[in-house]
Amino acid sequence: MVSLEDGITSCGFRKMAAFVARINEDTESCYVSTNRYRNIRNGLRGTLGSAGSLENEDIDLAARHLIEADVVGFSSMTGYAELTRRLITRVKELDPSTFVIWGGIHAIIQPEDAILADVDAICTGEGEFAFEELYELLKEGRDPTAVKNFWFKQPDGSVIKNHFLPLMSVEQMESLPFPQYGEGETIYETGQGFAPMNAQHYIDNDGLSYTTLWSIGCPFHCTYCGNTKFIANDAKYKRIRHPSARYIVDEVKTARERFPHLSHVSFHDDSFMAIPYREIEEFAELWKAELDLPFAVYGVIPNYVKRDKFELLTWAGMNRVRMGIQSGSRRTLDFYKRPSPPEKILAAGEVNASFAPKYHIPPAYDIITDNPIETADDIRETLQLLYDMQRPYTLFIYSLKVIPNTELEKAMKERGVDIEEISATFMAIPPRLNNLLLYVLTMWRPPEWLWKRLLKHVKASTEDQRMYPRLGRWLRAMYLSRRALSHLVKLDFSAIPGRTGYYFWRLGLIGMWRKHMTRRLPRPPRPEKEIAREQRAQKIAA
Repeated sequence: MVSLEDGITSCGFRKMAAFVARINEDTESCYVSTNRYRNIRNGLRGTLGSAGSLENEDIDLAARHLIEADVVGFSSMTGYAELTRRLITRVKELDPSTFVIWGGIHAIIQPEDAILADVDAICTGEGEFAFEELYELLKEGRDPTAVKNFWFKQPDGSVIKNHFLPLMSVEQMESLPFPQYGEGETIYETGQGFAPMNAQHYIDNDGLSYTTLWSIGCPFHCTYCGNTKFIANDAKYKRIRHPSARYIVDEVKTARERFPHLSHVSFHDDSFMAIPYREIEEFAELWKAELDLPFAVYGVIPNYVKRDKFELLTWAGMNRVRMGIQSGSRRTLDFYKRPSPPEKILAAGEVNASFAPKYHIPPAYDIITDNPIETADDIRETLQLLYDMQRPYTLFIYSLKVIPNTELEKAMKERGVDIEEISATFMAIPPRLNNLLLYVLTMWRPPEWLWKRLLKHVKASTEDQRMYPRLGRWLRAMYLSRRALSHLVKLDFSAIPGRTGYYFWRLGLIGMWRKHMTRRLPRPPRPEKEIAREQRAQKIAA
């Protein structure tokens, strides 16, 4: 199996790799990436998300290793599609008999593009149980082309497009092995070939943090998100599904047994806070009793920010959240079909900020900028919302990237927008005034008189305007430094990759800091509504 991503900790790939290794012990997981580590230079340039490429010599060297397998499965995001295609082509040139499958996000969102590569099949849905059926048929020498969740290319070039399997049930998710982490994995080294991965590879990329998912699914239908394709394939994807709290706690415990340096966990669920309180309570109690590790929750939706959940999770160890705002303009939010109006965003921001900096690192908010359909007034509304937001906070700022086959792509084309002109590097923020003001707001709230004057000069991204590249680099450096400092003051290395945090851990400083310097929130009382719900359930059971 081959992963082509912008890092080496892809949650989906590691889950799939563990499952395939269980049904075939000879499975090898290979990581190929041109930008596998986060570093200061890429952060300042805004090129952390750029895919890059490989020289033909490296493509050949990697492919020669891959053809040692009878079946090769590729997984990639759309940004790595071209690199994936080149590798697939070379594998087939070297050994046409190799059975090649392309899966992952790109194959699901753009199956019509993926099937054009020199592949035998593409996986268009959840891969674990579908691949198990395909694997058994291949092993028995039988025709696999009826397996659901796959498209198959025929010798004459025609394509068999099979329907989807039902989404995994909770019981099936519970039966999956824990994600592969540090066993049977190799990584491509330029000019040298694949080498076994070790703890240092993870430390260089993810610091002391372990990245995972507890839940899958999202109740929202935002046009810019790849989830719209998943929901189009099966409307039940909007439901939140997850294994038990026991499962996810044991997963983290298993990873820490292998790599004791793991001192923080990052949950990249689409909507962690939408999980019901009683299930979060079970998770929090197990986590506190058996791990007592700090953890961050990404993918927070303003509509689901509730103080009772925040208090419970903070007691368990939550020390950071990341919430999607995207825009402060009602018109833009409607365009994105995102039902989080500004008043809900502000209310959620008050809850978030009330835990920082005493218990939390300042919350991070996602903002999408450089949208060609936005007017200057739309941009001013976003800036004003952030000006009014409760502090402290930081921002994750992204130039709009249109994912193919999403509702956003269709809406943009209907408005005559040339999608090719939109920045391909979503983290390389053009240094125009409104974007620079985003950096400023993470560090300083200007006096109101000055703020109003600055807003008058804001223009739409499609208007001609002056760029400030030197000022942009300076402000971005300050903004990133401020973000890093907010982690360092709590001796948190979850967002600071590299060996510095590892040395702190080896010296015992991180454990000592958390034991003696970290403030702990007392166990909050159960909400009255939860007590009432439990009493009703007991009466029904009686």
